[in-house]
Amino acid sequence: MTLPLDGLLVIDFSQFLSGPLCALKLADLGARVIKIERPGVGDLCRSLYISDTEIGGTNSLFHAINRNKESFTADLRDEGDRAMLRQLVARADVVMQNFRPGVIERQGFGYDDVKALNPGVVYGSISGYGEDGPWVDLPGQDLLAQARSGLLWLTGSAGDPPMPMGLAVADMLAGNTLVQGILAALVRKARTGAGGLVQTSLLEALLDFQFEVLTTHLNDGGRLPQRSAVNGAHAYLGAPYGVYQTADGWLALAMTPSLERLAMLMQVDGLEGWFNDPAAAMRERDAIKTIIAAAVHGQTTAYWLDILQPADIWCAEVQDWPGLMASAAFQHLDMVQHIEGHGVSLNTLRGPLRIDGQVLTNPRAAPALGEGRDRLIREFGLAAQPGRKDALRATAT
Repeated sequence: MTLPLDGLLVIDFSQFLSGPLCALKLADLGARVIKIERPGVGDLCRSLYISDTEIGGTNSLFHAINRNKESFTADLRDEGDRAMLRQLVARADVVMQNFRPGVIERQGFGYDDVKALNPGVVYGSISGYGEDGPWVDLPGQDLLAQARSGLLWLTGSAGDPPMPMGLAVADMLAGNTLVQGILAALVRKARTGAGGLVQTSLLEALLDFQFEVLTTHLNDGGRLPQRSAVNGAHAYLGAPYGVYQTADGWLALAMTPSLERLAMLMQVDGLEGWFNDPAAAMRERDAIKTIIAAAVHGQTTAYWLDILQPADIWCAEVQDWPGLMASAAFQHLDMVQHIEGHGVSLNTLRGPLRIDGQVLTNPRAAPALGEGRDRLIREFGLAAQPGRKDALRATAT
């Protein structure tokens, strides 16, 4: 299968998670991604361990997010390396970076610099909080962005402390947002020949993530949602919406056709006063949830699924990863792929898209640091143009 982005060249200056995730999605769609890394050190994600899972001396996250890419090492302080990078970006369809605002510009590879070399380039940028403003110099780190965005305050039940999500959601959302913008800019370029600058930030991605509830807040006189004190799941939705403990696990209950039908199926008394008064039911959702929780706790998860699912009550068992991966649904999706190379062999997930019925898989592992440098110099005919530092080095030797 010829992938949609086959033949496109992406030069990626980004590191850690948000930018590399965007580049991974482009690579999965067929783009050729050349990752620019510092000599001897590389992307700091290589050595930033999120767990004790180390593969080939490198963080497992690095392998998962940088598979199917090439690595070109370059010292941005070395004029010879900078000259080769200028030649590379002049050939690129897409250039990407996620440094703090001002950093890449000082190195001579900001949008204006790259556009001067390559007028039709699509240039993608991810910051923490935008390219200017009062938060511009604050670290664009995932947990900190979650904290400032309101997401921690919104999550959980009323009595819970602020609760971060269990993964780097700001980085992942921003990376996927940048993919969307880059693809849109590439479509425009195909139609008009014009490139462009695509920018997003961790904060903007998190705000967009909350657009549903923020829209309600903005049009409700600024009234704040009240998190449910019992089994909180969505601050703006009434009972039974939440997660309930059963006799042997947990059951998630979403919206139902009617509270009356749920009560009848569960054989629960005490809810009659709220059957026909949705506003009152919302005000008293904690009382309703308490009654439902007591009933749910008396039977197993399978018992409730057997009763509620055939009646079109939206519900689901709460699974851990082993339970999910043992399910027929997970196995049917065939999400796990094996990647190998450079002494690395590991399992990871494939891309979530299917194109013309085909899943997006590629067995090529993340690159060893600088493994493509000599080959890329030959392929692209890159030539170092010695600057002051190089001239001094030549004189010294």
